[in-house]
Amino acid sequence: VKVVCYIIATERTLMTRTTIREHIFKLLFRYMFHDNSEFDEQIRLYFAELPDNTSEQDLQYIQDKTESIIALIPDIDEKINAVSDGWPISRIGKAELSILRLAVYEMLYDDDIPVNVAIDEAVELAKKYGADNAYSFVNGVLAKLIKN
Repeated sequence: VKVVCYIIATERTLMTRTTIREHIFKLLFRYMFHDNSEFDEQIRLYFAELPDNTSEQDLQYIQDKTESIIALIPDIDEKINAVSDGWPISRIGKAELSILRLAVYEMLYDDDIPVNVAIDEAVELAKKYGADNAYSFVNGVLAKLIKN
């Protein structure tokens, strides 16, 4: 009996920065609904939903950046509170807050992302996932942060 084995190699595809940013946003959004001790499991469950050909490099980048943002949430929220007149963190929608946290992190802590790109991407996420006119609010808060 002759046994023939075929090895099927799946090509790993790299995500665009916009797609990576969207996944980070979704994980930050999820974070708001789960206990910190559960979050590693939430990341694992989220990654299990992604296509099988997602590169390990992208997965690691998404996880590392998400965890970096989460570690800085108290500082990031303080900065958002300082410029969101009349809108304390507790009043900002969860999607909008997740978008703002990601953008503030990129603007202040990530030297690889130009500030204008961070703002533009945040506005696009707000158009896609935020409430009506959320993009205007997000843009205004981030613009004010830049001026200060």
